[in-house]
Amino acid sequence: MSLPSSPLAALAFLRRPAVVMACGALILTLAMGVRHTGGLFLQPMTLDHGWSRELFSFSIALQNLLWGVFQPFAGAFADRHGAGRTLAGGAVLYVLGLVVMAYADSALGLNLGAGLLIGMGLSGTTFSVVLGVIGRMAAPEKRSLALGIASAGGSFGQFAVLPVGQGLITAVGWQDALLWMALGIAFIIPLSAAVTGTSARGGGVEQSLRQALAEAMRTPSFHFLFWSFFVCGFQTAFVMLHLPAYVVDMGLSANIGMSAVAMIGLFNIFGSFLSGWLGGLYSKKWLLAWIYALRIVAILALMLFPLSPLTLYVFAAVMGLLWLGTVPLTSGLVGCIFGMRYVGMLYGIVFLGHQIGGFLGAWLGGRIFDLSGSYEMAWWLSIALSVMAAALSLPVREAPLARLAAR
Repeated sequence: MSLPSSPLAALAFLRRPAVVMACGALILTLAMGVRHTGGLFLQPMTLDHGWSRELFSFSIALQNLLWGVFQPFAGAFADRHGAGRTLAGGAVLYVLGLVVMAYADSALGLNLGAGLLIGMGLSGTTFSVVLGVIGRMAAPEKRSLALGIASAGGSFGQFAVLPVGQGLITAVGWQDALLWMALGIAFIIPLSAAVTGTSARGGGVEQSLRQALAEAMRTPSFHFLFWSFFVCGFQTAFVMLHLPAYVVDMGLSANIGMSAVAMIGLFNIFGSFLSGWLGGLYSKKWLLAWIYALRIVAILALMLFPLSPLTLYVFAAVMGLLWLGTVPLTSGLVGCIFGMRYVGMLYGIVFLGHQIGGFLGAWLGGRIFDLSGSYEMAWWLSIALSVMAAALSLPVREAPLARLAAR
């Protein structure tokens, strides 16, 4: 592939689908990779500051919640004003959040940095913004696969950045590790030049944003997707934040816990791609139901078998295959049902459900541990919620609304 020789040629180069997808995947790699290192900082930061696990867990839970709260606004801003501006602005907030977190010496400072600023930054640098551009760019018959490939970028970040984060904590301490990660997030700003565009190419009957929102609110399938994604958020936030500490509590080393979380990211690369590919061939709602059902099996196996590195790694591999596979399927269903014009905003609202679950998963995990000295109740709660999510996935009406089907 030859390099562009003029500004116009450079612009055309940045608009190539392969370049847009590559830059979008790399943005998700950085944003999601750094976000997934939160569990690595739980023990060193709480020990140095004398904080409880619930205090630290609450700041990450707040991050998840605010990420979800601001996601529909970030999606709507990207739909109207362009994804590039949204990504760049989100990256600036993300960098500031990591810096504030590094120097926080109180609950207020931690909640401001790790909670508010990083939460806002994630809303502008992750799925609804990136997948909105890629979904509109891809042909309908290839959309599910394209969303799966881009989602795999977030999975690769979890695999690639976690060892870097652990290595930085070991080498330079947790505070400087956060500053190095802030530098990494800053690279999203130049990458955002390629991932641009608004909803103008989304097609569909002319409709205002308010009309699109009202239509979604009176569609049962939208609510089924919202609450099933709530369960996904609860499970992934709980596992990501508390699995490293759970492993250490059970007598294994911190490196084994980090390796397990990284393995989830490694297998999630294949899981996201596979879900996107299968979503173009088979029913997306049935695939979602199977993902939630198989998570029950994985969690039960972790609880019932003696914990060893082998048991932990098998759990991580299975969970990895099921991890972010929900993203291309859920976003694909939103686009299929409602069209692509306001997909950034509508998926952002569904993602809010994911992040409400993430808030509860992160916070309740710490709360349950502080009250009982064990994570067992949280694991059983995850199983019960998975049953609910599988049941909610099946009534989703996997077809365009009459407004779109009539075209």
